[in-house]
Amino acid sequence: MKRTNTFDVVPQSKKDEELLRHLLDASAALWNEINYERRENYADPDADVWDISEYRGRYGGTLGASTVQQIERKNREAWRSFFALQKKGEANGKPGYWGNAEDGRDLQTYIRNTSYSVEWGEYSRLEILVGKDLKDEYGLGHRERLRLKVRGDPNWNEYDKQGRLELFWDENAQTFRAFQPVTIDNSRLAQPLADETAALDIGANNLVACTTTTGQQLLYEGRDLFDRFRETTREIARLRSLLDDEQYSSHRIRSLYRRRTRRRDHAQDALARDLVERLYDEGVATVYVGALTDVLETHWSVEANAKTHNFWAFRQFIDRLACTAEELGIAVEVRSEAWTSQECPQCGSTDRTTRHRDTLTCPCGFEGHADLTASETFLRRQTTVTRSMARPVRLKWNDHEWSESPRSCSNEERTNPQVASVGR
Repeated sequence: MKRTNTFDVVPQSKKDEELLRHLLDASAALWNEINYERRENYADPDADVWDISEYRGRYGGTLGASTVQQIERKNREAWRSFFALQKKGEANGKPGYWGNAEDGRDLQTYIRNTSYSVEWGEYSRLEILVGKDLKDEYGLGHRERLRLKVRGDPNWNEYDKQGRLELFWDENAQTFRAFQPVTIDNSRLAQPLADETAALDIGANNLVACTTTTGQQLLYEGRDLFDRFRETTREIARLRSLLDDEQYSSHRIRSLYRRRTRRRDHAQDALARDLVERLYDEGVATVYVGALTDVLETHWSVEANAKTHNFWAFRQFIDRLACTAEELGIAVEVRSEAWTSQECPQCGSTDRTTRHRDTLTCPCGFEGHADLTASETFLRRQTTVTRSMARPVRLKWNDHEWSESPRSCSNEERTNPQVASVGR
């Protein structure tokens, strides 16, 4: 099973930081050259996009032959992905550049699994291979590697095989960061504590509404996150309007795109982790998630499309949720949730109900939280629910973690069915 460790990388001296920046900048320059050649070949009907020049002679002395190979391979993967999306009619542009020399290149590289090592412990460190010319310039020995401190607490510090390391400068956090794919033995995974079930209603105003067969309900609020995402999008549009006619982007625009994406991904990863750990403690063994097509077919709008695809990145979240759940032995299944957000749980009507913001009402007298009601209705379609629902736990994002909102109820209200039922 494949997993990913994420950790910060800290140069031990000014010289080491300069060397690392030199390495990442040269990697970006190599990517840009390869990508430019492929884009030119793509535009030429008589050329082959896969037929590119030999770059090891020019960049091997700086990066090392193995890193040159990895960047070539990564670029090839990006083009294959582009052609696959193009075939489906979903491509939104050819692979892009990693910045430019004038505005600043994106500091990033890929290191082959045999060209780096990571040691965890009291003095955790990362050692990576660099080219001979770079060693000579910065005074490294012939067999010496660049040694960097590692800061973080990886989920998987014992693994069977390590993959290709991604190393980059994170402008948002102002630190170097690494992603290390690893393969682990399935026997190390946890097992569910019981055989309970949960159902999720995915949205954007409320990112996740969850109901479990134990009577627990969780609500992850998303309005603040979406407002920040939309604010950054507007700033990108404003900056684009100021560009010269022949200019497509700028260093500032690319920086905003990266910041917007990483801010979303950070909140998304943390949500998946927080949710799965809470469900594990509840004894949940299976999680049902509503299919995205049901949401868009029922409620399609420009804003809904932007929220599900651009802001929330629905498919990416489901993949992250499934990976995280698998670590604790929890299965994730995508099922149809058509009309759950319109169905009245008391009379079953779907055409008489009215939704206004977060509230669902029905002429039969029912009134409840729309997303939580949808997740409960969805859960009842998948399994038998016999327990009454506790008051929901509301969670908000504070840029670092998901924590209970002041609007959440007390523990007594959430866990006492008699008290809980009064407030429903």
